[in-house]
Amino acid sequence: PRSPIATKPFHCLPAALPWHAVVVLMAEAAAEEVAGEDIFYVCKKTLETVKEKLKKSETIAEEDVKELTFPENLEDSEIMVPVDMRGVGEDFDDVEQMVEKLGPEGTAKAFVKAAEYFDANKDGEKEEDRPKPMTAAEWRQVLEEDDMLEGEEEDLLEGEEEELVEEDGEGEAEEPPSKKAKTD
Repeated sequence: PRSPIATKPFHCLPAALPWHAVVVLMAEAAAEEVAGEDIFYVCKKTLETVKEKLKKSETIAEEDVKELTFPENLEDSEIMVPVDMRGVGEDFDDVEQMVEKLGPEGTAKAFVKAAEYFDANKDGEKEEDRPKPMTAAEWRQVLEEDDMLEGEEEDLLEGEEEELVEEDGEGEAEEPPSKKAKTD
């Protein structure tokens, strides 16, 4: 998951943003522009199983999608492979949204398309520069680190917003008491 703020133009960011938050946001934006990829990792073994089920027109259950996309219940040594979600042809916030909109079978097909898109290497990237397979344990660690970074960014941004609101409130003069009408 990406930080929604990274997609905003920098002139829209709060002026009092700390330098380290700006550096993080600029790095995220630059990485998105350069890479152009939308990489997600799926369980290699489950991806192969899902491909076979789709070929045989077998039912794809929501459990299959969970096993494919969520590393929490996988063995640490299970291999996770990169897929490029641009191959799906549509943007989704998360897997749950995909399942909600496409159903388990449509979601499985979408991940197969994403794997094919990654394998096709349409950007012509050098092999050494491409994302590599990793174990489920490594992928869980990456996800945990991303969650921690997002939490820190949100905390930084929320703190800055609070300061800006406080500063705005200090500069305002109180309204004068209402005047009584003269009675002569």
